[in-house]
Amino acid sequence: MAFFGIPFVVIGLYLIFGRFVVEAKQRASTHYAVTTQRIIIVSGLFSRGVKSLNLRTLSDLSLSEGSSDYGSIFFGGGSPFSFMFRGFSSSPGMGSQLGPHFDQIQGARSVYETIRNAQQAA
Repeated sequence: MAFFGIPFVVIGLYLIFGRFVVEAKQRASTHYAVTTQRIIIVSGLFSRGVKSLNLRTLSDLSLSEGSSDYGSIFFGGGSPFSFMFRGFSSSPGMGSQLGPHFDQIQGARSVYETIRNAQQAA
């Protein structure tokens, strides 16, 4: 009976501390690239996933900046209710709701302008 509470303690510790460790590892293993034709996102902790977006067919592009030099760039739609989840972009499991995006990158405004220029040239 004494072991009954252990799973609840472990889950609680993950929710308080562990999710930040997992998020840091996810960010460290995610790489972004912008070419003259495509936007490429390579991510994954245990298995690598590659997302490639054609600049010519990219319909929506939006920038969300914070008070610092960091921000996020969102591509295309995602879920119809994705606008509700943008404040939770760093929460684990929200990536599928948001659609493809560059998450909390430094120099977001500069990268956004680079993508817009590449999109116009494509």
